[in-house]
Amino acid sequence: MTPGAKHPIKAEYDRALRLAQAGSLHDAATLLDALALKLPTAAEFPYKRAQIAARLGDIDSWCLNIDTAYALRPTEPAILDEALNAHRAAGNTDRVLALMDAKIARDPSSIAPQADKALFLQQTGQFAASEKLFRKLLKKRPNDAELYRMFAATIRFIPNDPLIGAMRRLAKHPQLSPQGKMHVHYALAKAMEDIAQTDKVFPHLRRANAAQAALWPDDVVARTQEWEAVVAAQANLTSLGDSTGSDPGVIFVTGLPRSGTTLVEQIIASHSQVHAGGEMAKALRTAYASFGAGIAMRPLASEPVDALNSFATQLNTQMRVHADASKPWLTDKSIMAFLIYSLLHATLPNARFIVVHRDPRDIAVSIYKNYFNGGTHRYANDLATIADTIKSFRRIVAHWRKILPDRFTEIRYEDLVADPDTQSRHLILAAGLEWEEQCLNFHQSTGTVKTLSLHQVRQPIYQSSAAAWRRYEADLQPFFDAWGDTPWD
Repeated sequence: MTPGAKHPIKAEYDRALRLAQAGSLHDAATLLDALALKLPTAAEFPYKRAQIAARLGDIDSWCLNIDTAYALRPTEPAILDEALNAHRAAGNTDRVLALMDAKIARDPSSIAPQADKALFLQQTGQFAASEKLFRKLLKKRPNDAELYRMFAATIRFIPNDPLIGAMRRLAKHPQLSPQGKMHVHYALAKAMEDIAQTDKVFPHLRRANAAQAALWPDDVVARTQEWEAVVAAQANLTSLGDSTGSDPGVIFVTGLPRSGTTLVEQIIASHSQVHAGGEMAKALRTAYASFGAGIAMRPLASEPVDALNSFATQLNTQMRVHADASKPWLTDKSIMAFLIYSLLHATLPNARFIVVHRDPRDIAVSIYKNYFNGGTHRYANDLATIADTIKSFRRIVAHWRKILPDRFTEIRYEDLVADPDTQSRHLILAAGLEWEEQCLNFHQSTGTVKTLSLHQVRQPIYQSSAAAWRRYEADLQPFFDAWGDTPWD
């Protein structure tokens, strides 16, 4: 093709990009499809078309187009990464693993792609294969503290596992970085719990949490002010009369970390009409971008209707990337969405809201002994601050309980594990759905689970985690002191 003949195609391609940026996704998709027919050897067209399909929630088209782009340009890292995202979303495990192997083959000496594969094997329930790969990586990198922490999260150590000795030696290494100390002590705490040396769990946890707190200091006052300001900004907010809600409809599942939200989401997402979105983290970010972040959030009752409608449109577009176009409902278990329940209720009238509660003592233990990505959940490194955070969460939930109508539903984790049949039916009803027996068999799902609870959700509901705090009652004294006389229920 001559340079002169290429120019119109370039102009049409640029027009398609402008349409996509302006939100005219279907027009952009039509234009890109036409361009792909005119120039089938150009990877850019199916690559951009795949990204638009993702924004539209059309997972089949996302996979089809990115596979076309990958076949045309298999050496392009961005295309490979997009292909991995698409097939992860589609639950195409074998395809994801093949793409991961292709990424590993590009740089066999790099640990990161292999660790990603090991984690994906965990997420898909292939624990034996994951363990084998992790142990292989740790032989290559015996001083990689983060690898130990990642590996420890989903295996059960047995006494005399040589890795325990390796972790102990690494913890004493004079040149181990503060971040390395954090990772290896979290791993050792998990190992000590697994081999029933419970008296050694909290000494490691205190070191791990102290290291993380030094790396990412907490600001209790700032967080309290942020939460209070965001809730206050929603005062007197009323529903938009002409809003039709989102497509798909969203079922928000919230609760504090380690409260059972993953279990609840998996039960609901086992329904034939529901797709699991996981922790999408779109709602609060979009609210902050639209109306001001934290203490800067403007009074929403004074915002123009167009601004509220624009928020709903933006959120709907962003969530659709995580949706399955064939299913009318999508779950979102982003924890911080509980701060803006009134805004979500006002702008998404078809949304449903489910809050999961759990014994605060069990939440405290589980939060304190688990690693969260750096800079997130900074309160998690101090038992007294965990107590204050749980109380703040409960106050905000009590506030929403007073002002939101019947779509606001609460469930206790302990009730769910004690009577899964009754409580699961209650959950499905709260989501506005008809009961399906498969919702009791959520653990048989073959989808990926990106959560600290990924091992548990591959099993039927069990009760052994209830009242687990009693094993560490003496270590929890700072939490009890901060909790004071507040009722547990």
